[in-house]
Amino acid sequence: MSRAGLNLKYLRKLRGWTQEEFANKLNIKRSLIGAYEEERADPRLDVLEIVADMFKLSLDELLLKDVSVTAGSGSYLAKRRQQKMMTADRNLIHFVPIKAAAGYMTGYADSEFLDELNTFTLPMLSGGNYRAFEIIGDSMLPTPSGSIIVGEKVDSIDDVKNNAAYIVVSRNEGIVYKRIVKNNRSKAKVSLVSDNPNYQPYQVNTEDIVELWLAQVVIGKVASQQRWDVNSLANLVNNLQDQVSTLKKKMN
Repeated sequence: MSRAGLNLKYLRKLRGWTQEEFANKLNIKRSLIGAYEEERADPRLDVLEIVADMFKLSLDELLLKDVSVTAGSGSYLAKRRQQKMMTADRNLIHFVPIKAAAGYMTGYADSEFLDELNTFTLPMLSGGNYRAFEIIGDSMLPTPSGSIIVGEKVDSIDDVKNNAAYIVVSRNEGIVYKRIVKNNRSKAKVSLVSDNPNYQPYQVNTEDIVELWLAQVVIGKVASQQRWDVNSLANLVNNLQDQVSTLKKKMN
């Protein structure tokens, strides 16, 4: 019996590719990758030849052997497996790009969905549960659109640090990057505040929040970083202070 479909799935996950990414590299539809991996269809010969060349394997190995256990000690697979083992005890950070944001709202607790996301590690982060999110828009300037926010999981709204920046995942607002200001009179609501004073704060119900990630690292392209002069930064700080003061007066 052919093991091609199972081997393709193993090889894809070994590289950390999604089915869409693997399909693009093979110049086939994503649905075909799913059919191959679930053994609903047999991979075409031309597809197997590309995969064999990509991973330095023979067609016999792809078709008849379990490549997860039979790869030779000097093969690419063995080296990749060794790298995986070396990083097994480190914190893998799942990356949620904008294109996966909609799916994340329903799949954030699904291990199969998370397994489809690309992962990476950062040497300065350890001992926690981290996730990375791509943000779009200028509401958190000077953090530019397209930045990657790496956040540490916060299990309870009670553990939120007032006025700290978080990735907030909620049923009504989706995935947003904001500062959280607690309501002194009620735990049922919190205010989400932008760093860009052109955006007004707004409130969300705490019961609608499904995940909170305290921002720890911002990753962005050098070319996209904006330059701010001292006067602009001073005005930004003053505007933020005014917003926080206004919110405190409303909540007291």
